[in-house]
Amino acid sequence: MRVADLGITIGRYPTGATASVIDVPGVGVGHATVIYDEPPPPQGRGIARTGVTVVDPGGDCLADPVPSGVAVLNGAGELTGRSQIEEWGYAETPIFLTSTMQVGRVYDAACQLLMGGASTFGEVIIPVVGECDDSWLSDPRTMHVTFDDVRTALAAARHGGEFAQGAVGAGTGMSCLGWKGGIGSASRVLPDGHVVGVLLLTNFGSADRLTIDGAHVGRRLDRSGIIEPPPAGSCIGIAITDAPLDSASCTRLARRIGLGLARTGSVAHHGSGEIFVAMANGLRTSGCGGPAITGRGLDDYFAAVVDASEEAVIASLINAETMRGYQGRVIEALPLDEVRRIL
Repeated sequence: MRVADLGITIGRYPTGATASVIDVPGVGVGHATVIYDEPPPPQGRGIARTGVTVVDPGGDCLADPVPSGVAVLNGAGELTGRSQIEEWGYAETPIFLTSTMQVGRVYDAACQLLMGGASTFGEVIIPVVGECDDSWLSDPRTMHVTFDDVRTALAAARHGGEFAQGAVGAGTGMSCLGWKGGIGSASRVLPDGHVVGVLLLTNFGSADRLTIDGAHVGRRLDRSGIIEPPPAGSCIGIAITDAPLDSASCTRLARRIGLGLARTGSVAHHGSGEIFVAMANGLRTSGCGGPAITGRGLDDYFAAVVDASEEAVIASLINAETMRGYQGRVIEALPLDEVRRIL
């Protein structure tokens, strides 16, 4: 389901063909969803509502690094490889998303999977792995994600094609603004022909603050009998473009993701990890080449990132289904008929 199906249009730039980050040429997204119900350790593996999502900018990232930048709105979270991006100005791996307790498993598997090509022979890599906490629905005492899960997600990202949104992959156990959240994405086509795509892992906010296209929807939705997850969650945001942007401009782009979250109701709680990455393929060897877009030339890109980030939050909500998990807790799906009526 697309946000346009609610009858709203966010911003003035058109969306791409899929209204998602894969509208950026070369970009792929893949998931592995991990769901099972077993006795708690040591008898079993517990309750799993988790997974892995991989965002691949395309090409060989180690041989042809991707100009990148990182911005942090609130830092109670983790993004491995962040210091390398800040120091060198580029990323050498796809971005792997998962839950807080699975970062080690995903990092280890990513190292093994990415060291297999000719360009990685004898090299050391630092995979980029971002996380949000899904322990409201997923038993955090067990490492649920396996090597095969990471391999599946990476292979799907490299294969390309449209991908699911909502409670899938890394978004399986996430909640957003009091309702079921997860993976959301959007894109914008700019007047110069370049594309900006955003993908979010949403796990933040309180229900009363939910805002859609400027309407205070959260205040008017009936939540009788619904137990709300804690509002202090997180959001990992990824913006990618095919435009020729350098690292400094990517950092500025990444910072704008937070403005899109704010439009939907985020206040970046004390315990939240809002960490954002922007990547640009244009200045890579395989890209469109320069000259680099800087200064006032970035204004259209800033607007596109803000609009696409706002839309991606909504996309994560409208595509997620009600889910029951750890300790019998339930996160309800956003009631779309009621949302349409309010809008």
